[in-house]
Amino acid sequence: MNVPKRAAMVGLGDQAAGDHLPGLAQCHLAELAGVCDVDAGRVAAAADAHQVPGFTTVEHLLEAVQPDFVIAAVPHHAGREVVAACAEAGVHVLKEKPFATDPHEAAELAALCDKTGIELMVTVQRRFHPVYAATLQLLERIGTPYLVEGRYTFHCPNPAAGWRGRAKLAGGGCLADMGYHLIDLLIWYLGLPDRVLADTSAAAVPGAAYDAEDTALVHLAYDHGLYGSLLVSRSAGPKSERLAVTGPHGTLAVERGTIRLLDPGGQTVESLLREPAWPCPPATLIDRFCRVLDGTAPNPSGPAAHLPHAAFLAAAYASAATHGPADPKEFLT
Repeated sequence: MNVPKRAAMVGLGDQAAGDHLPGLAQCHLAELAGVCDVDAGRVAAAADAHQVPGFTTVEHLLEAVQPDFVIAAVPHHAGREVVAACAEAGVHVLKEKPFATDPHEAAELAALCDKTGIELMVTVQRRFHPVYAATLQLLERIGTPYLVEGRYTFHCPNPAAGWRGRAKLAGGGCLADMGYHLIDLLIWYLGLPDRVLADTSAAAVPGAAYDAEDTALVHLAYDHGLYGSLLVSRSAGPKSERLAVTGPHGTLAVERGTIRLLDPGGQTVESLLREPAWPCPPATLIDRFCRVLDGTAPNPSGPAAHLPHAAFLAAAYASAATHGPADPKEFLT
């Protein structure tokens, strides 16, 4: 019988409480060995609730607990420090998206992981969800794609609140945060675009002092004739998430838990439904990472796979600043 891997939770916010800590309790291949957060009150509460030691610095956690891996769910600007500390200690990392806040940080972290030999896997849940994996297989049914349309929206009561409202800390606004999932699907299915033209706004809360966009519209173009757009907003309801790819033989539309193959006239030819539709259980991601560490499964979401994401975001923000098109490939470091 395999001995469960020792996992430490770094960052005790909503993501940890809602996903990762329950996931550790439900998974088969790992167990919680310690918790860490800069907020001593959160640490005390979590340590008491889970009966594990708690720490307010990553370095102290790594030295005292010596975990096999860390689950990092920290504000975007703090991610680099956590990964660097883990790399120095030879501890693997399961990291909440985004991988990095800009292309230079992404390249630096990828090189650091490679140099120290640690595994890092970014928790883009859709890569591990059977519906999204099946979409990749079904793309050939529509022929060569010429149109892609993505939309991810919901209403956040206060998009200006906290570190997420400050572009310097978050590495961007809704596009870099929730939009990262759409970008991941786009790159996974279709590759990195050759041109983007982006516009962003931070206007949903008049009078509020925030500069991380609450809404972004990105037009996409590939040199081989594929065009489209992504609309992302954390201020405009209703909640919606959809990616549709169209080719000469029809459209493939994927939403949470559902794929539909449509004919050129828009009629459903076939569909695939997963119940429950969502979420991809956090325990699934944790167990998959344990198998990656054991060498029994590949890492589908490692550092190299996320360098294009950082380049896409950098190009989109450059385009929004200059009001002109930008080539994401020029931002690959």
